[in-house]
Amino acid sequence: MSASRILLIVVGVALAAAGGVVAYRAFFVEPDAAIVITNSSVREVPNLARGLGGLALLVAGATLSLFAALRRR
Repeated sequence: MSASRILLIVVGVALAAAGGVVAYRAFFVEPDAAIVITNSSVREVPNLARGLGGLALLVAGATLSLFAALRRR
């Protein structure tokens, strides 16, 4: 395996891990972005822009590392 493929795998895994952390924090840990008040209830809405950005990083990193790890002929 060449050094560039190994580097791409490591970068892809790191990118996927960072994206997973951002998405997890946006959906479950961080304070919510907005509060919706109706006549019957009050609910909090998560920060969707950060969550979707984190999911995009997760998918991009996983795809990068997967394609770098697969053998090409």
